[in-house]
Order: sequence, then structure tokens, then C-alpha cells
Amino acid sequence: MTLSADIKKLERHFIPADFVVKDWDSLEPYFRNLSERELSSLPDLEQWLKDMSELEAVVSEDACWRQIRMTCDTTDKSLEEAFTYFCMEIQPRLQPYADQLNRKLIDCPFTKELDKEKYFTYLRSVKKNIDLFREANIPLQAELSVMQQQYGAIAGKMTVEVNGQEYTLQQASKFLESHDRELREQVYRKIQERRLQDQQAMHDLYSQLVQKRQQVAENAGFANYRDYKFVELGRFDYSKEDCFQFHEAVKLHVLPLIEKIYQRKKQKLGLDTLRPWDTEAEPEGIEPLKPFTDGNDLYERSVKCFEQMNPFFAGCLRKMNELKHFDLESRKGKAPGGYNCPLAESGAPFIFMNAAGQMSDVTTMVHEGGHAIHSFLAHELELSAFKEYPMEIAEVASMSMELFSMNHWDSFFDKEEDLKRAKEHQLERTITIFPWIAIIDKFQHWVYENPQHTKEERTDQWMNILNEFSTNSIDYTGLDAYRQIGWQRQLHLFEVPFYYIEYGIAQLGAIGLWMQYQQNPQQALNNYINALSLGGTKTLPELYRAAGLKFDLSPDHIKTLMEFTATEMEKLY
Repeated sequence: MTLSADIKKLERHFIPADFVVKDWDSLEPYFRNLSERELSSLPDLEQWLKDMSELEAVVSEDACWRQIRMTCDTTDKSLEEAFTYFCMEIQPRLQPYADQLNRKLIDCPFTKELDKEKYFTYLRSVKKNIDLFREANIPLQAELSVMQQQYGAIAGKMTVEVNGQEYTLQQASKFLESHDRELREQVYRKIQERRLQDQQAMHDLYSQLVQKRQQVAENAGFANYRDYKFVELGRFDYSKEDCFQFHEAVKLHVLPLIEKIYQRKKQKLGLDTLRPWDTEAEPEGIEPLKPFTDGNDLYERSVKCFEQMNPFFAGCLRKMNELKHFDLESRKGKAPGGYNCPLAESGAPFIFMNAAGQMSDVTTMVHEGGHAIHSFLAHELELSAFKEYPMEIAEVASMSMELFSMNHWDSFFDKEEDLKRAKEHQLERTITIFPWIAIIDKFQHWVYENPQHTKEERTDQWMNILNEFSTNSIDYTGLDAYRQIGWQRQLHLFEVPFYYIEYGIAQLGAIGLWMQYQQNPQQALNNYINALSLGGTKTLPELYRAAGLKFDLSPDHIKTLMEFTATEMEKLY
């Protein structure tokens, strides 16, 4: 396969080249055309699918740009209004047509003549959408789209003052790496106190979201939103029981490893007790890692790093930069978090993040860079629907890139000692994220199994789950008020419910690919590229197989991967 990052925006054949989504009246004729068109042969059907794919790409890209612009500047009301307009005035009118078109496709006599292998996952997804569609859910889903964005608006306003200067919470977190323990504690408490100020607003928002989501589930004939969401997310290849098995495996095989990591951290810092503001710190005399200076420097160094792995990877970043598809630095008024937003027509996605000069920003950049490469590799697929890959493989794309890239982080660090520390930081992060994934996932199962719960019950259950997966190595004495609202910093709970276990499943896949990479880098990269190039045209187990991986959430498999990671960490100590 010849890879080129010189991605071309899709040519329009069905929609005029100069058409811009402004309102429903100008958009509807194209949907009506597809809905009413006569399909008299297999070529008719194939052309109809291409035209529908083109329309989907135009609408999807418009919606994405509205969201990107709004998250880049949460203070500009007009950007929020443009996004809300799409959610409330356009999206609800699309849904009945989407359902009509799905039914037209399934009912068409020529559909059974389509290539079974090529169209299997697409048609499976279409049938699932038909089963879930309810007219009554259209206004609810529109309201949910708008409500979910309130999380970013609340969190985006949070700032603290350190040494007389104002910082976003992301920027302030760099002080937690300082060797001045007093400063670390002071900043930690300031960040937590700032979150406490908005705890009620977050509680209220989440309660409203849970109620609305429960209504959506009941309308579609489900007992609870969890069961509805598993179907909506297309979790055809694993069940809630597999998730519970994953939770148990984390307790059995990951927590003991984390215990060792924190014991070592305590010794390194020369502390009797490790407090939560100590986990990112370095001993006196060792400066926090400074892998880059600003957003542009982060971009340049990332390109250099990707170039060493595969020139095509670097080419993807250069193309995005040429198109101005980056917003990397943290600033006031910008929504929190980081994402890679695929752009269905352009092909080259957009990377948004809140860099503040920390090591974790490098991880975010290479992570989102992995997602970006996935977007480039899948862009050549014939239909928009073929590019809708499962999240469990999407996150393999990003998390594998975190681990692959470690061997090439000399682009960020001149000193061998710093490079070693950076790798240690990355591997510790790879392991220590597992309990948090299990906590967030288990919490969501409880929340939606018990949708009528009170705020107090929610807090109690959160604390139970948090303690179940907590290490004894960190002393949280006197910090219960902060811990009780810890879930409020996880935007996925608000914006993308149930999308979190994917990170755990994908981290297992990423470690598996990294095992391959340590033995044969070229073969591992070939497997990576082959799997990502398939987009969503194969089932999840098939996509994992294409990457040379096993789709397996069993404790035994997880144990093997943890042992490998532990061995690699020992080499750094």
C-alpha cells in the first residue's frame, strides 16, 4: 500500500460545490431526492448510496466545525448559538429522514446483491438504527445535545490564582510537578476548592441528563439507559458481563502493580506518606520535565518524532498544519480536554487540546495524532458509513501511538536521563489509568441501573466504588469533600455516556501492539496501518485480528499484558 498524506477534500457530485448548510429549508430537498428516488437496479442502489454518503459528509462536517469553533472559544455567544441552532433546528429534522433512508435501503430488493463481506457491518448498523428509532426521542436527543455542552461552559470558566497570576485548571496542574511540597498542596487544594464552587451546578446538570437519557431508553422499549446505550453504541461483540469481568481483572492484576509504582514514588521523594498532590512530583533538585515551550514547538517536535516512526505519520500532521487544523494551547474561555475531530469531507481532522508545557501534553498530542492517522487511513474508503469505526479500535489507534512513539521521544528531550523519566511517566500512566477506567465504567452502570437515585445515594455509591479500586499507598485523610465530587471532572459522564470502557479495552490492544513493536517495529506498524485502513468495514474481533491482536477481556489475558508492562518498567528503574 502506497501511503500519501496529501489528502484531497471529497469532490461533490450530488450537492453543489458552493453549497453551505444554513438552514433546513435549503438542506431538505437533497434528503427528499434520496427518499423519493426510484431504485430499479443494483447500479441505481450503488449510486444512491454514494449520494447519501456525500450528503452525510457535508452535514457531518458542518456540525463538526460548529462544535470545534464553540469549544475553541466558549465566551463567544454567537458560536454557541450556531451550534445550538444545528442541534435544535437541523438535527431533529434529519432523524426522520435518516430512518426513512435506512428502511429504504433494507427494503430495497437489490440490497441482497451487495457484496456481503463489504457491507456486513454497515447493514448490521443500519438494522440496529431502525430498531432503535423512535419519533418521540427526536426532541429529547436535540435537548441532550445542547445540555451536554453546558459541561464545557461550566468547566471552561474555572480558573485559579497562583503567585498572583490567573491559570486555567489545566495550566495550574503543572505546579503539581514542583518539588516544593507546600506549593503543590496549596495548588491542589485551590483546584479542588474551585471545583467545589460549581459542584451543585454539575450535580444538577448530571441529574437532568440522567433523567432525559432514561426517558430516551424507555421510549425505545428498554428498562434502562445502559441497555439502550450498549445497543446504540453497536457493542455487538461484548456484553455488560464482559465489562464486569474487566473490573475484576483490574482489581486482581493491575492494583498490585500500582501499589509498587506508588511505593517506589514514596521512596524516591523520601516521604513517610504519599498524598494526592505528590503523585506527579519530582525530588528536590530534579526539575519537572519541559518537553516543549509552546504550541508551535509541540507541533514541530511531534512531527520530528512521527517522522522517525514513519514519514507518512509526519506527513499527516504537516497536512493538518497547512490547513490550520490545530488549536493546541490552553487559555481562558477555551473548553477543557482534548480531542481529534474527524472531518468527513476534508479528510484531514482537527486536533484540539489544552497544552500547558507538561509531559502529559506530549502524551495527549501523540494520542490525538494516532486518531488523526486513523482518519487519514480511512478517508479513502468509498462510503462515509465505512469510516465509522468502533471506538474500541479508534482508541487502539491513539493509545498504540503513545507507546510506539516512546522510542522516538529524543525529539522532545536532549538528555538521556529526561528521556528515561518521560518513558517511566508514560508507562506509569498506562498502568494507573486502568482503575480510573474501571471506576468510571462501574459508576455509570450503577447510575443508569438506578436512574431515580438521589444526589446523596450517588455520592455514597461513588465513594464505595472509588474505595474499591483505590490503592493503600495514597493517604486521602481529610480530603473527602474533594473526593466525593471526583467524578465531576470526567467530561465523558456528561458528554458521551458509557464511552469510557473503550479506553480500557483499547489500552489492552495498545499494549499488545507495543509488545509486537518491541520485537519487530516494521511488522507492528504494518499491522497497525492494515487494521486502521479497514475503517469500520469489519467486526471488532476481525479488526483486532488484522492488527495481530486477540480481542479478549479475560483476567488471564490482562495478567499476561500487565506482566509484560511490569518487565518493561523494570528496565527503566
